[in-house]
Amino acid sequence: MKRSSSVIALIALVMSATAAVAGERTVTFAVDNMACASCPYIVKKSMAAVRGVANVTVSFEAKTATVTFDDVQTTPEAIAAASSNAGYPAHLKQGS
Repeated sequence: MKRSSSVIALIALVMSATAAVAGERTVTFAVDNMACASCPYIVKKSMAAVRGVANVTVSFEAKTATVTFDDVQTTPEAIAAASSNAGYPAHLKQGS
């Protein structure tokens, strides 16, 4: 019984360490080719479809997309690729 308790404690420790490393991250992308009112909707939908993305806010006026995501599940490169695949190339803005 003592051994199984130790194993369970070890598993809990490893799982909590992994959770501590995981983090929510927010970055801002410059988005090209947005020319009409429906463009932000398409950008938002394509970025939001990436696993791990929690929130996407797109500004047509600023031609940007601000994305909050779990950095264990995805990367800025994957999010940018999703937007680019939809026809709207996205690039990390300086300082993101």
